[in-house]
Amino acid sequence: MKRLWLVRHPQVAVPPGICYGRTDVALAAAPDAMAAALRACLPGNFGLLSSPLRRCAELARLLHPAPRFDARLQEIDFGDWEMQRYDALPRADIDRWAADVWGFRPPGGESADDMARRVDAAWAEHRHDIQVVVAHGGPLKVIAGRLLDLPQAAWLDIRCPQGGWIELRHDGLRWQRTGQEVDGPGARPGVGGA
Repeated sequence: MKRLWLVRHPQVAVPPGICYGRTDVALAAAPDAMAAALRACLPGNFGLLSSPLRRCAELARLLHPAPRFDARLQEIDFGDWEMQRYDALPRADIDRWAADVWGFRPPGGESADDMARRVDAAWAEHRHDIQVVVAHGGPLKVIAGRLLDLPQAAWLDIRCPQGGWIELRHDGLRWQRTGQEVDGPGARPGVGGA
C-alpha cells in the first residue's frame, strides 16, 4: 500500500493580514521540532519533493539528506498584491477574486488555475518515487484534491494548516485519507498566507 505525506511548511515570520505567496519569506522559528515529529511518522526510506522557497526548503533538508526541489511547487504568485495588507487592496479586486477564486488573476500575478496546472505537471513528473511533498497550502490542496478525486470547488476546504500535514494512502484502487491529518508543532490554521 502506497502512502503519501503532504506537508505544509511551519509558521512564517509574516504578520497576520499580509498577502504573500511566491515571496520567499522566512520561518518564524527553526523547524527542528516539526521535523522531529514528522520523522517519527515516516518510513525509513522515502523520496521527498519540495518547493525551493526557504520556508519549505529548510524543513525538507532536515527531513531528507538529498531532497528534490521543483519550482512548480511554489505558492501562487499574487503579483502586485505580494506583501501588501489585504485590507489595503482594492475592494473591487477582492470581490472579483471571491466571485472567481480559480480564474481571477491579481494584477501582475497568476490565477489559482495557473498554479494548479504547474503543480499538476510537477506531480505527474515526480509521483512514482515520492512519498513526501513539502510545499504550501495552495499546491498541497491541489495535489490532495486531485488524488482524492474531489471537485475543484471542494479543494479549498481541505484542511492543511501551517506546520501540519495530511497523510494519504493508496489501496490499489484509489487514494484515501488515513485520518492522520496532523496540525504539528506550532501549526497556525489562519488564512492570508501560503
